[in-house]
Amino acid sequence: MRDDTDVSAVRHAVGRPRSIWGGLVRTLAVLVAVVLISSVSVAAYGAWRINQKVVAGGIDLGDGEPEIAPIDGAFNVLLVGADNAVGQKSWGAARDATLNDVNILVHVSADHTRGTVVSLPRDLIIPHPQCEDPKTGEVFSAMAAQPLNEAFSRGGLRCVVNTVESVTGLNIPYAALFSFEGTVKMADAVGGVEVCTTKAIDDPDAGLKLKKGRSTISGRTALAYLRSRHGVGDQSDLSRIASQQAYMSSLMRKMTSSNTLSDPTKLYALANAAADNVKLSKSLAGIDPMVQMALALKNVDLDHLVFVQYPVVDDPVNHNKVVPNAQLAPVLMDRVLRDRPIALGDDALGLSTRLSKSKSADPTPSPSKTTGTKKSESAGADGTEEDPTIAGLRGQTAAQRTCSIAS
Repeated sequence: MRDDTDVSAVRHAVGRPRSIWGGLVRTLAVLVAVVLISSVSVAAYGAWRINQKVVAGGIDLGDGEPEIAPIDGAFNVLLVGADNAVGQKSWGAARDATLNDVNILVHVSADHTRGTVVSLPRDLIIPHPQCEDPKTGEVFSAMAAQPLNEAFSRGGLRCVVNTVESVTGLNIPYAALFSFEGTVKMADAVGGVEVCTTKAIDDPDAGLKLKKGRSTISGRTALAYLRSRHGVGDQSDLSRIASQQAYMSSLMRKMTSSNTLSDPTKLYALANAAADNVKLSKSLAGIDPMVQMALALKNVDLDHLVFVQYPVVDDPVNHNKVVPNAQLAPVLMDRVLRDRPIALGDDALGLSTRLSKSKSADPTPSPSKTTGTKKSESAGADGTEEDPTIAGLRGQTAAQRTCSIAS
């Protein structure tokens, strides 16, 4: 029987948060942090301690023990946020099952100069493959049309990976699972992240109060910001995703700043928090693969890192759910599958975020700057030029400074 982590038995108290999106960038930042930690005098003991934690908590995505080898070429990582995960306390009302409420696919190009981060909505109605619970051996039949966030309850992290592979057509050999508690501790470890809102936000459902303009948030305030739905945009889950992308971009800018990356104390605290609160697939667990991935991620410029929403439309059967956009979703995933550059149109920010008016804000990158694409790089298999811009995609680059539009 394959190993996995049982995250199905914990119940919550009143006030359960609804999103833990911020774990994405903190997980990426950890990969960068570990490679830096291994090269500074925080101590070999610190690296050894982290390695022991992540290896012990590794989750098997397949048969046998995979060999740890340097990451070469393009690679895909799935980051999953578990609602109702083991060890979570005081995070909300009781639930019968653990749900994968955050599902983020990270693709890094073969030359390690570009990255595409695709967020798949938890309420995305899609077919589900057959899955097996690695702990009980129970087999779950394939399903025709159910929300994506039911995958975890049908077989843990491996089932989520299989389900996302089936809808995207990609091979995903690496995965990570994080929780509410980990999001809070890692937000604290990085020392806070600057966010911007167009006016004051008071969202009692999320427990969030923010003043108009810029604020530096951490801990539970960061978690409240990441899960706030009624406080931003049109109060939909997709609006919340856009606001979260603004946060992730800000965090990536901070993590790549010389001040943060040159502080061994902060780096060790971040990596230590990850080792305690993030579960990694066995293909990723350990210092060696994390170092190799971090080295690849360090080569991706912020204006070449594109955060996009998986293209969806309202479900005609249930308007509280969404289904894949039949025209746009295949175009996006084909581009990722072929490892081609992706750029966003001028209207990609949508209705829930806008560019900051601060004088220090980065200008809106042009499509060529967003992808770092030369004409020779954007040529298709037949040698013809391929426009990297996909009209209709929602998202932003990590270089863009944006503000959440308060509702």
